[in-house]
Amino acid sequence: MDTIVKELASADAFSAVNRLLRFLGTQQDVLERTADSGGRVSNLYWEAAESAHGLLEGLKPVERAQVAQWLTGALASDDYSLFLRVALVLASLLSDAQGRDWESALAKVGADLAAPLEVRQALAEARGDMDTVMALEARLPSWRQNPIRLAERLLAAGRYEDALRWVRTEDKPNRLIMATRAELMSGTVQRRWSNPDKLQLEAKILEAMKDRAAAQALRWKGFEATLNASLLREYIDKLDDFQEFDELDRAFALVAASKDPHAALDFFIRWPRLDLAASLVFARRGDWRGAYYDVLSDAAAALEDGFPLAATVLYRVLLDDILGRGVSAGYGHGARYLHRLGALARRVEAYAGMENHTTYALRLRKDHGRKSSFWSQVTPD
Repeated sequence: MDTIVKELASADAFSAVNRLLRFLGTQQDVLERTADSGGRVSNLYWEAAESAHGLLEGLKPVERAQVAQWLTGALASDDYSLFLRVALVLASLLSDAQGRDWESALAKVGADLAAPLEVRQALAEARGDMDTVMALEARLPSWRQNPIRLAERLLAAGRYEDALRWVRTEDKPNRLIMATRAELMSGTVQRRWSNPDKLQLEAKILEAMKDRAAAQALRWKGFEATLNASLLREYIDKLDDFQEFDELDRAFALVAASKDPHAALDFFIRWPRLDLAASLVFARRGDWRGAYYDVLSDAAAALEDGFPLAATVLYRVLLDDILGRGVSAGYGHGARYLHRLGALARRVEAYAGMENHTTYALRLRKDHGRKSSFWSQVTPD
């Protein structure tokens, strides 16, 4: 690739682009026949497609039109969307007349093929025809539609009403939605509030429409449903002077009372309010579950310096879960947790009704002494 991008391009940009497209044309044969579990080969192709931007900028207008003509057929069988990436860049570089000619050619390739439709969208957007962009979006297969991306483009174009309509489009049943681990494990995923990025964009559109009250109400409602820190930060940033402290107190009280202690703990760690996180650890001591290891391990590590007893509670939950379920794949993590507990014990003055570290460690030996594969990984404190 360096030969094409650095050496050949400086001598003959059009030849470099042709060589690049020929290389991308080998994608299907190579990727389907190559064991590429590490992604090394596929990454090479993606990097090649990304390098097209600089090469296309160096072409003469007539050469860009020739590349467009070649890409027209290639897009019909672009299984890995590599030609699509090149075509989307080219769409922004063509003249208005060239863009219209290419759009007509793409329409003849396949009226309902996703890649040509997306390129036609880019061409329409380049000339400011957002009505055509929206019409083409509706023709894309549901799994290729991206209402959020379209709403962002409409917002940038000043089409606020249309942007609001698209951002409020319900997620299709077959589309992936965003959810936290806690939501997935508890079965409490709410599709309406499953994408904080979507809520933030909707609030931004409402702000552009001068409906600040509705934007703030949406941010707060979204925060209530998700405990998403970004939504709360935006809500706080948009408050009038001197309202911040009262609203933060209200938000933190809502988090502390959440039915999902793991989401609440994650929020306090990431905000950060480590003092409130530590208080929550003790207040909900019986609610912690080792299955939420990603939240608990991050929280325990964050609490070690200032709140060693709270960190101790969480590390014990994690270790007890690993040993209690006999998760041999987690024994290495468990051994590290036990080591951290030993280090923390030197700084814990009172255990507030909990077993001290010596008693806890002896109980582990008694209850799990036969798990030799675990104890073999434990190093003496």
